[in-house]
Amino acid sequence: MPRSEGEPAPTVTARNQAGEEVRLTFDEPTVLYFYPRDATPGCTTEARQFDRELETYRDAGVAVYGVSTDDVASHREFCDAEGLEFDLLADPDGDLVESFDVDRRGDAAARTTFVLADGEVQTVYERVDPDGHAREVLLDALEDGLVSLPEE
Repeated sequence: MPRSEGEPAPTVTARNQAGEEVRLTFDEPTVLYFYPRDATPGCTTEARQFDRELETYRDAGVAVYGVSTDDVASHREFCDAEGLEFDLLADPDGDLVESFDVDRRGDAAARTTFVLADGEVQTVYERVDPDGHAREVLLDALEDGLVSLPEE
C-alpha cells in the first residue's frame, strides 16, 4: 500500500531523461506520478496530458515529475518523441517505487500519483485512469487549497 496522506515524503534522488541527477525534497508543491512503461498507450496519454497542463501547473507553483522503472535512454527517447517538457525520472532499480511503497505489476510500477508539499504526502491517487488524470489532479489541488493560480 502506497504512502498515505500526512506521511512524510522521502527525499529522493534519480536521473532524468538527460542523465542529470535530480534531488527532490518535496518542500514545494510537487506532483510525482508513477507509470508502468514509456511509450505505451496509457502512459503516452497520461504524459501528453500532464505536458498539456504543464503551464497551468507551473503558474500554480507545482512541479511535475513522471517516474517509471525504465532507464534514462528510454525516458530520453520517450520525451523526444512526445516533446515532453517536464522531467521523467529513471528508477530501473525500483528505489523510488520502494520509497513510496508503490505497488508493482511485475517489474513495473503500478499507476499511482502523489501530490506532495511541505515535506509530506498531501494526496494519493491509486489505480489511475490515465485519460483525464492530469486535469483531475490539478483541479483537486486547486479545490483543496493546496495550490492557487495567480490573480490576473
